[in-house]
Amino acid sequence: MTEDERRAIEQDCERLIKHYVNLNDAQDWPAVAALYAEDARFARPSQPGVFIEGREAILSSFLARPGRAQRHVIANTVVDVEDADHARAFSVIVLYMGDAADDGGLPVQGPKSPLIGTFTDKLVRTRDGWRFAERVGGLDFRP
Repeated sequence: MTEDERRAIEQDCERLIKHYVNLNDAQDWPAVAALYAEDARFARPSQPGVFIEGREAILSSFLARPGRAQRHVIANTVVDVEDADHARAFSVIVLYMGDAADDGGLPVQGPKSPLIGTFTDKLVRTRDGWRFAERVGGLDFRP
Protein backbone atom coordinates (compact mmCIF):
# COMPACT_ATOMS: atom_id res chain seq x y z
CA MET A 1 0.00 0.00 0.00
CA THR A 2 1.31 3.43 -0.90
CA GLU A 3 1.38 6.39 1.48
CA ASP A 4 -1.31 8.09 -0.59
CA GLU A 5 -3.56 5.01 -0.32
CA ARG A 6 -3.00 4.83 3.44
CA ARG A 7 -3.80 8.53 3.86
CA ALA A 8 -6.96 8.15 1.74
CA ILE A 9 -8.16 5.31 4.00
CA GLU A 10 -7.41 7.39 7.10
CA GLN A 11 -9.39 10.30 5.67
CA ASP A 12 -12.34 8.11 4.66
CA CYS A 13 -12.46 6.50 8.10
CA GLU A 14 -12.21 9.82 9.93
CA ARG A 15 -15.02 11.18 7.76
CA LEU A 16 -17.15 8.15 8.69
CA ILE A 17 -16.62 8.89 12.38
CA LYS A 18 -17.50 12.58 11.96
CA HIS A 19 -20.52 11.79 9.77
CA TYR A 20 -21.77 9.38 12.44
CA VAL A 21 -21.66 12.11 15.10
CA ASN A 22 -23.60 14.56 12.91
CA LEU A 23 -26.27 11.98 12.08
CA ASN A 24 -26.48 10.99 15.74
CA ASP A 25 -27.10 14.59 16.78
CA ALA A 26 -29.78 14.87 14.09
CA GLN A 27 -31.28 11.67 15.56
CA ASP A 28 -31.47 10.17 12.08
CA TRP A 29 -31.36 6.63 13.43
CA PRO A 30 -31.78 4.75 10.12
CA ALA A 31 -28.83 6.69 8.67
CA VAL A 32 -26.76 6.09 11.83
CA ALA A 33 -27.46 2.36 11.68
CA ALA A 34 -26.57 2.26 7.98
CA LEU A 35 -23.00 3.25 8.94
CA TYR A 36 -22.58 -0.14 10.64
CA ALA A 37 -21.72 -3.37 8.84
CA GLU A 38 -24.57 -5.91 8.84
CA ASP A 39 -22.89 -8.01 11.56
CA ALA A 40 -21.44 -5.10 13.56
CA ARG A 41 -21.22 -4.83 17.33
CA PHE A 42 -21.88 -1.67 19.33
CA ALA A 43 -21.37 -0.87 23.01
CA ARG A 44 -22.52 2.50 24.36
CA PRO A 45 -20.11 4.61 26.42
CA SER A 46 -22.40 4.15 29.43
CA GLN A 47 -22.24 0.34 29.06
CA PRO A 48 -18.93 -0.54 27.37
CA GLY A 49 -19.19 -4.26 28.19
CA VAL A 50 -22.73 -4.72 26.85
CA PHE A 51 -22.79 -5.33 23.11
CA ILE A 52 -25.68 -4.84 20.74
CA GLU A 53 -25.12 -7.21 17.82
CA GLY A 54 -26.18 -6.64 14.22
CA ARG A 55 -27.27 -3.56 12.29
CA GLU A 56 -31.00 -4.15 12.84
CA ALA A 57 -30.56 -4.56 16.60
CA ILE A 58 -28.43 -1.40 16.69
CA LEU A 59 -31.16 0.50 14.85
CA SER A 60 -33.81 -0.86 17.25
CA SER A 61 -31.74 0.25 20.24
CA PHE A 62 -31.54 3.81 18.92
CA LEU A 63 -35.24 3.91 18.04
CA ALA A 64 -36.12 2.78 21.58
CA ARG A 65 -34.33 5.72 23.22
CA PRO A 66 -36.35 8.77 24.20
CA GLY A 67 -35.47 11.90 22.25
CA ARG A 68 -33.25 14.52 23.86
CA ALA A 69 -31.37 17.63 22.93
CA GLN A 70 -27.76 16.62 22.33
CA ARG A 71 -24.53 17.69 20.71
CA HIS A 72 -21.47 15.47 20.34
CA VAL A 73 -17.98 16.83 19.84
CA ILE A 74 -15.43 14.33 18.53
CA ALA A 75 -11.69 15.01 18.72
CA ASN A 76 -8.22 13.50 18.79
CA THR A 77 -9.20 10.89 16.21
CA VAL A 78 -6.36 8.63 15.12
CA VAL A 79 -6.92 6.00 12.44
CA ASP A 80 -4.51 3.09 12.10
CA VAL A 81 -4.75 1.30 8.76
CA GLU A 82 -4.30 -2.46 9.02
CA ASP A 83 -4.73 -3.26 5.32
CA ALA A 84 -6.75 -2.09 2.33
CA ASP A 85 -10.03 -3.25 3.92
CA HIS A 86 -9.49 -2.94 7.68
CA ALA A 87 -8.62 -0.12 10.06
CA ARG A 88 -8.86 0.79 13.73
CA ALA A 89 -9.60 4.18 15.22
CA PHE A 90 -9.62 5.91 18.58
CA SER A 91 -11.49 9.15 19.33
CA VAL A 92 -12.32 11.30 22.31
CA ILE A 93 -15.96 12.33 22.61
CA VAL A 94 -17.73 15.04 24.57
CA LEU A 95 -21.52 14.84 24.82
CA TYR A 96 -23.67 17.78 25.83
CA MET A 97 -27.24 16.84 26.74
CA GLY A 98 -30.33 18.70 27.77
CA ASP A 99 -34.07 19.06 27.69
CA ALA A 100 -36.23 21.10 25.38
CA ALA A 101 -36.99 24.54 26.78
CA ASP A 102 -40.59 25.20 27.79
CA ASP A 103 -40.55 28.47 25.84
CA GLY A 104 -39.35 26.78 22.64
CA GLY A 105 -35.93 28.44 22.86
CA LEU A 106 -32.55 26.83 23.28
CA PRO A 107 -32.51 23.54 25.20
CA VAL A 108 -31.55 23.61 28.86
CA GLN A 109 -28.28 21.78 29.54
CA GLY A 110 -28.78 18.78 31.80
CA PRO A 111 -27.05 18.33 35.17
CA LYS A 112 -25.12 15.26 33.95
CA SER A 113 -23.74 17.19 30.99
CA PRO A 114 -21.16 17.12 29.59
CA LEU A 115 -20.05 13.50 29.46
CA ILE A 116 -16.47 12.87 28.38
CA GLY A 117 -15.32 9.55 26.99
CA THR A 118 -13.87 7.64 24.10
CA PHE A 119 -14.74 5.45 21.15
CA THR A 120 -12.55 2.59 19.98
CA ASP A 121 -13.53 1.42 16.51
CA LYS A 122 -12.88 -1.46 14.17
CA LEU A 123 -13.64 -0.34 10.62
CA VAL A 124 -14.16 -2.42 7.51
CA ARG A 125 -14.50 -1.55 3.84
CA THR A 126 -17.74 -2.89 2.41
CA ARG A 127 -19.34 -2.63 -1.02
CA ASP A 128 -21.06 0.49 0.36
CA GLY A 129 -17.82 2.05 1.63
CA TRP A 130 -16.24 2.14 5.08
CA ARG A 131 -18.46 0.96 7.93
CA PHE A 132 -18.16 0.24 11.63
CA ALA A 133 -17.51 -3.43 12.33
CA GLU A 134 -17.27 -2.69 16.05
CA ARG A 135 -17.76 0.51 18.04
CA VAL A 136 -17.01 0.49 21.76
CA GLY A 137 -17.61 3.55 23.88
CA GLY A 138 -16.34 4.32 27.34
CA LEU A 139 -16.59 7.14 29.87
CA ASP A 140 -13.56 8.87 31.35
CA PHE A 141 -15.41 10.59 34.21
CA ARG A 142 -18.54 9.78 36.18
CA PRO A 143 -21.39 12.20 35.59
